[in-house]
Amino acid sequence: MLNDVIRSAEERMEKAVQVFKRDVATVRAGRATPNMLDKVTVEYYGSQMPVNQVASITTPEPRQLVIAPWDKGLLSEIERAIQKSDLGLNPMNDGSVIRLILPPLTEERRQELVKVVRKMAEEARVALRNIRRDANEDLKKLEKSGDAPEDEVRRATDKVQALTDRFVAEIDKAATAKEKEILEV
Repeated sequence: MLNDVIRSAEERMEKAVQVFKRDVATVRAGRATPNMLDKVTVEYYGSQMPVNQVASITTPEPRQLVIAPWDKGLLSEIERAIQKSDLGLNPMNDGSVIRLILPPLTEERRQELVKVVRKMAEEARVALRNIRRDANEDLKKLEKSGDAPEDEVRRATDKVQALTDRFVAEIDKAATAKEKEILEV
């Protein structure tokens, strides 16, 4: 019973860290990456699809993305979706591919992006703390119902705290790496 609670908490924390890492990868740094377009979706045959599932995205230069849709009829849809997104990029459509040129980041914009990353990291830490709280409540319920002795519950609570500390450190490491990447000129 106790191990099930710990295992469940670990799985949920792992997912929270994965979501954070995926989200932080979409934050623009100094160079172009196809991950920047992960949140951009286009309508394709009646459903919303991520751009990376309807087109190939390449980076021929460090500050340029080329989007080549598999269905040329999607060019204007992709272009519109990029303009509506919060990327702040102006797509150039040449009839067969869309080019995105990333302007160099100003120091002010870099600081704003660092703040965004820090906010995302804090939200991920809060999610981990919520998972820890839920696991601790489940452990206390097991103790109160008589299904687990007090000392085992205390050890399990310590394990949950160790898991939380480990995953918080992982988030901090990923956030620091992204901040460094953003601030590099």
